[in-house]
Amino acid sequence: MNTIKILWVDDEIDLLKPHILFLEKKNYEVSTCQSGTEAIELVEEENFDIVFLDENMPGLTGLETLSEIKAKRDTLPVIMITKSEEEYIMEEAIGSKIADYLIKPVNPHQILLSLKKNLDTSRLVSEKTTLNYQQEFRKIAMDMAQVNSFEEWSELYQKLIYWELELEGIEDQSMQEILESQKTEANNQFFKFIERNYEDWFTDEEKPTMSHTLFKEKIAPHLATTEAPVLLIVIDNLRYDQWKSFEPIINNYYKKESESTYYSILPTATQYARNSIFSGLMPSEMEKKHPDLWLNDTEEGGKNMNEDKFLEAQLKRLGLNLKWEYHKITNLKSGKKLVENFNSLKNNDLTVLVYNFVDMLSHSKTEMEVIKELASNDKSYRSLTESWFKNSPLLEMIQKSQQLGFKIILTTDHGTINVKNPSKVIGDKNTSLNLRYKTGRSLTYEEKDVLSAKDPKAIHLPSINMSSSFIFAKGDLFFAYPNNYNHYVSYYRNSYQHGGVSLEEMIIPFVVLNPR
Repeated sequence: MNTIKILWVDDEIDLLKPHILFLEKKNYEVSTCQSGTEAIELVEEENFDIVFLDENMPGLTGLETLSEIKAKRDTLPVIMITKSEEEYIMEEAIGSKIADYLIKPVNPHQILLSLKKNLDTSRLVSEKTTLNYQQEFRKIAMDMAQVNSFEEWSELYQKLIYWELELEGIEDQSMQEILESQKTEANNQFFKFIERNYEDWFTDEEKPTMSHTLFKEKIAPHLATTEAPVLLIVIDNLRYDQWKSFEPIINNYYKKESESTYYSILPTATQYARNSIFSGLMPSEMEKKHPDLWLNDTEEGGKNMNEDKFLEAQLKRLGLNLKWEYHKITNLKSGKKLVENFNSLKNNDLTVLVYNFVDMLSHSKTEMEVIKELASNDKSYRSLTESWFKNSPLLEMIQKSQQLGFKIILTTDHGTINVKNPSKVIGDKNTSLNLRYKTGRSLTYEEKDVLSAKDPKAIHLPSINMSSSFIFAKGDLFFAYPNNYNHYVSYYRNSYQHGGVSLEEMIIPFVVLNPR
C-alpha cells in the first residue's frame, strides 16, 4: 500500500511535533510549513493526499489559503483546524468544500479519525463489501442449485442485482468477474426452469403475475381503492437494475409503498408484452378478439399503435368506469409538451404514460457508435439511464405529479440483455427479424441454444401460418444468419437486445409510489 502524504500548515507547527510523530509511527508521511503562501507553493510542487490547514495564520488566512489550494487542486481534501467556533467561519469553510472541520486543541485520535474518514472510507467499504460478498457467494451458489419456483427465481435475481450494485464501486475487479460468472450460471439454470414450467403457467393455479394479468392483478386494485389520481408510467425496456439506478432520485419526491417484480411473457418484445399489458390478453387472444387492432410480425405497420384501444376494451371488461387518458412519449419534444400541459391531467382517475426512451437508447446502441461507447457494459448502461432520467421531461412530470398529489405506479413491459455470442439460424424470407426470437416456417437452429415452441398455441402465441413455430434465444445469445455472418456478428455483438429468455428480460420491476 502506498504511503499517505499529508501537508500540515500551521504558523505554530513546532507545538504540533507530538501529533506529527504519532502520525509517522502510523506510517503516514507528514510535510509541514508555517504559512499559506508556502502551502500553495508546496501543493503546486508535490502530490499530497490530504492537507491539515490552520484557519488563523498571519499573512494569508486559512480561508484565503483554502481558496487558492482549491483553485489549483480542487479534488485535494482539506481539513480545517481552528480555535474559533464562529458560525460564519464554519459556513465559509464548508461552502469552500472542506473535507472536515476540527476545533483546537485537537488530540491525535481526532486527527487519525478524520484521516480514516476522508482517505480510508472507500478502501474500508470496498474491503467490507468484498468480504460480505465472499460470504454470500456460497449461499447464492447453493440457492441456485435448489431454486425451483418463480418466487425464488425473482428473489435470487434481486439478490444478484443487489450485489452487482454493491460491488460496482470497488476496485477489486476479480469480485465483479466472479459475480458475472454467477449471473451467467443463474441464466443457464433459469433457462432450464422456464423451459420446464412456462407452458404450465397458463393452466396451473401456481403462476406468477405476467404481462397479460398485470393490469387486473396489480394495477386495477389501486384504481378501486385510492382517491388520489393515478399516474401509470410504463418505461419501455426498463430492467430491474436500471430502476434501482434512478430510484434515489425519485426518493426525493416519492416514498415507496411497495416494490415487486412480475414476469414478461415470451417473446420479451414490445409488440407482444406491452400490448398484453394494455389488453389483458395473450397475443393469440388479441388476434382472435381484436383482429382489427393486432398485427403479426410479418404484417406492415406499427405494432404498438393501438394500446389505448386495447386498454379501453380491458377497462370495460373489468367494469372500471374511469376518467382516463393515454399518452405515448417517443421524443424530447413530445415529453416537453406534456410537461407544459401536465396540470390538465389532475382531474383524471388514471393517466397512462408510455415512455419509449430506454427502448430507443438500447436499439440506438447498435446504430450509433457514441452510444455503443457510452454503454459498453451493464454498469455504464445503468449510468447512462440515470443520466438520461436526471435530465428528462419524465423527472419534471414526476415532480409535477408530487405537487398535484398523484399516486404513481411505475413499471415496464420487458427488460434487455447485453448479447455476447451468436447462434446460427436459417429461415425463409418471411422469418421475423428480431435478434432474440424468430417466428416463421422451417426454421433451422442449434437446439441447445433455444427454447422452441413448435406449437405456438400452447403458449398463446399466434401462428402466422400452419407450420409456423417460435424460437427464443437462451442467456446472452443472439441469432445470426450464415450469409454475411462475420459482419453481422461484429455489428450486433455487445449490443442490448430483447425477445429471448433471461432473468434480465423476464423478471421486471413493478413499483407503487406515494408523494412525500
